[in-house]
Amino acid sequence: MTRAPSVLVVGAGPAGLALALQAHAHGARVRVIERRQEASRPSRALILHPRTLEVLRPLGVTDALLGRAEIAPAARLHLGAHVAHTSLANLALPDTAFPHLTLIRQMAVEEVLERALAERGAAVERGSELLDLREQGTGLWATLRTPSGIDETAYDFVAGCDGPESTVRGLAGIGWAGGTYRQEAVLADVELAGSLAQGEAHVVVGSDGLLFLFALGERATWRLLATRLAEHDLVPFGGPGPVVPLAELETMLAHASLDARITKLVWSARYPLQHRLATHFRRGRLFLVGDAAHAFSPATGQGMNTAIQDALNLGWKLAFAAGPHAPLLDSYELERRPADRRLLALTHLVFWAEAGSGRLPRLLRGGLAPRLVWAAPVVLARRRLIARLMRGVSQLSLAYPASPLSMDGTPRLRAGPRPGRRLPDAIVCADGRRVRLHALLAQPGVHLLLQRDASSDQLTLGPRITLHHLTSWPGRGVVAIRPDGYVGFRCGVVDPVQLRAWLERVGADAASGAVWLA
Repeated sequence: MTRAPSVLVVGAGPAGLALALQAHAHGARVRVIERRQEASRPSRALILHPRTLEVLRPLGVTDALLGRAEIAPAARLHLGAHVAHTSLANLALPDTAFPHLTLIRQMAVEEVLERALAERGAAVERGSELLDLREQGTGLWATLRTPSGIDETAYDFVAGCDGPESTVRGLAGIGWAGGTYRQEAVLADVELAGSLAQGEAHVVVGSDGLLFLFALGERATWRLLATRLAEHDLVPFGGPGPVVPLAELETMLAHASLDARITKLVWSARYPLQHRLATHFRRGRLFLVGDAAHAFSPATGQGMNTAIQDALNLGWKLAFAAGPHAPLLDSYELERRPADRRLLALTHLVFWAEAGSGRLPRLLRGGLAPRLVWAAPVVLARRRLIARLMRGVSQLSLAYPASPLSMDGTPRLRAGPRPGRRLPDAIVCADGRRVRLHALLAQPGVHLLLQRDASSDQLTLGPRITLHHLTSWPGRGVVAIRPDGYVGFRCGVVDPVQLRAWLERVGADAASGAVWLA
């Protein structure tokens, strides 16, 4: 029996917690450290996208997340003196169980993930800090400062989920390409008096930028988020900067022309912003995940979502890898870095339109947008258009066709999603019952989908593989689904030789003796 890989996860934000859950669920021995004694508050991220909920579902946490979220959000778009209404629930996304934008505080996400990890026996070790890493023999030795003293332990892999000032990235000598924005984010938790409805988010488009108000404050009813030109002082990235005085917040609201005034300021902070991408996501046994690998502007709400999707791409691969040189591990950077680079370009463009201080973006927001207010209700009412935009933003349309894990067998299966693409959700018949496909696959591991007339008689399956016979899918073929919900292999017939070749490539072959711990 092979020994389960050991993984040190540095950082207990959304990326670290999601990665630890995914790796643990697929058989790895996981240790999570966090130098902060307590979870960081207040939250910066407030949105979960549909695809993020999909990839978290096999870990058994989505019900708890949705129980603490607003899944039928409505918004008012303020364009000058005009207001347009829209709903972000029940979008035209029939191939997902989560056809809505989900509003939830980052701290609620972290609490749900950390509780699930603790229930599985892998509690976060707070007050522990990574000091050094060195490769020696067949392991990577980590030197930690813990509440009990200095700890030196060897691990198979180390995942740096430790934010934009990543210690792991620095120790690995990986570059941090990009730059800083002239703008900064202003966040505040406030109580308001006025006529703003608490059941709706308010978005104000003005020449100075965008201002958001959500009834999602942690220390007060309302959370205010806005951008403005940054101060000239140096504020570290990744944490809250100096407070924002009440008078400055009141000026922002006054410029937004909202019927609201601040009756109580509970908390405020300035956050510097940057746009950066690590030059590599991997160096040997070290991996970068989430904010340690990339830094986005707030536009389109990518930070927490992309971090979790990075983590769930990597977690199962660390658990399945036969060794540090496995091609499976190379696929993490090959898949995620190009995807994250495209998202970085998208957020950079959107942020320029939302908050750019140049003449053109200010003219677009302050001059052109109010003149086109008549078009806003028409655009917002086009559910298919909004759904198409949501597909791109939430990574529902993301695919890895060039990945070494994406294989077509011979003869090719003509129907259904191609290798490297996300498996859409749908109603299917399996084991004599009708069920949604993603609900059928809502457990860890690799899933094999056999078409109606396919036979499994020649297959010998290991503990990492679950077989499903779909009687509503005509044909004699097979589709293999990766643990993160992407099609890895498909073939027009059930060929054990071709299927075994793919299973060996992803480390899920029947010969593996790894023990599941979840």
